[in-house]
Amino acid sequence: MSAAIQQEQHQGQARSDGCHGALQGVKVVDLSRVLGGPYCTQALADHGAQVIKLEPPDGDETRGWGPPFYGDTAWYFAGVNRNKQGIAVDLSCDEGREILWKLLEDADVLVENFKPGTLKRWGMDYDDVLRERFPKLIHCAVSGFGPDGPLGGLPGYDAAIQAMTGLMSVNGEHDGPATRVGLPVVDMVTGLNALAGILLALAERTKSGRGQSIDISLYDCGVSLLHPHLPNYFGSGRTPQRTGNAHPNITPYDSYRTATSPIFLAVGNDRQFAKLCGHLGAPALAEDPRFADNRSRCGHREPLKAELERLLAQHDCEPLAQQLIRLGVPCGPVQTVDVVARHPHTLHRRMVIEMGEYRGTASPIKLSRTPATYRSAPPTLGADTREVLDALGIDASTQQRLFEAGVLKSAASQPEAMVEAAPETTAEAEALKT
Repeated sequence: MSAAIQQEQHQGQARSDGCHGALQGVKVVDLSRVLGGPYCTQALADHGAQVIKLEPPDGDETRGWGPPFYGDTAWYFAGVNRNKQGIAVDLSCDEGREILWKLLEDADVLVENFKPGTLKRWGMDYDDVLRERFPKLIHCAVSGFGPDGPLGGLPGYDAAIQAMTGLMSVNGEHDGPATRVGLPVVDMVTGLNALAGILLALAERTKSGRGQSIDISLYDCGVSLLHPHLPNYFGSGRTPQRTGNAHPNITPYDSYRTATSPIFLAVGNDRQFAKLCGHLGAPALAEDPRFADNRSRCGHREPLKAELERLLAQHDCEPLAQQLIRLGVPCGPVQTVDVVARHPHTLHRRMVIEMGEYRGTASPIKLSRTPATYRSAPPTLGADTREVLDALGIDASTQQRLFEAGVLKSAASQPEAMVEAAPETTAEAEALKT
């Protein structure tokens, strides 16, 4: 069935009790831009939180990070900003901050990634002001390096943090240069850690009745990703080196040539290795003293890879990968993004959603009673400014004055749609329409 038909069916599965997620009733004021913060707040929104995203009149800078563009907005922005109400307000002036104060009066969570000290300069420091004025508020500050220390307060972007925290040093071929991971892994893990911190604070608040501040830095999150390299360094004292696709602690755990395209073998134990060798018609390989256990195999990586690639050269990648994984040997073809987007299992797991022209990556968090819902596409700049200000009780004449003064900016609201990620799976979906 087509994705459009799937969407209609999902809409028909909307819960009769009106519940739209585990976080329904939680109000989030989102001052974050770029990726880490927005990635976090989109996850909150997918699971029912009301997220109001405040952007400066010129917008989140990622609106211009294209091509490709979704209307006038880059798909980069669209990828992490659905299910949010968007307002455009100049927080650098007192009248703009007055709107923020009003939004915080009944907010549960404030997420921001300003340079440390910005809120203090505005008279909105958490310790001195927000904690006393809004004792139940959970404040999540995302920054490059945290507020203090030798690098405290300095700006940080994903690739620079990858370089500084050693991620690049262990990524790339052994004889090649240090290489950036091909996706903004630090930003995204920072967003996930911010999400975890907020959920922990919400859970604790049910017992204490009090909010708290959460300090999430890209630097800390980058360092936290250094597994198993930091443990290996702690245990051996040797500086980890680049190993290409190979795992530093396990073999065979690498990409290997076949008769067609590469296959990645992720063999984690001796039983799996024996199954691999048996399927390739070489059971004696698993009994060779050089390859009898993982320690021995790691000591003889090159001859093992040469022998495996000799055997793999007799097989096509795709059918071999299907056969091996069904035997219990973890592996997979090295697939491109376009193949993943239309893969039957991707569709069966409902990992691609559509709302009109918008297509996005669905939430991987699948709750049985309160699944994620997809209620609105990413907002155009200022799309919900008037609606949000109306709800705050700000009269039309005041709004007009603020628009004319450039404190506010609005745009035509987008039509809304809802898709619910139902707890039950259906028959495997066909490929997405192109």
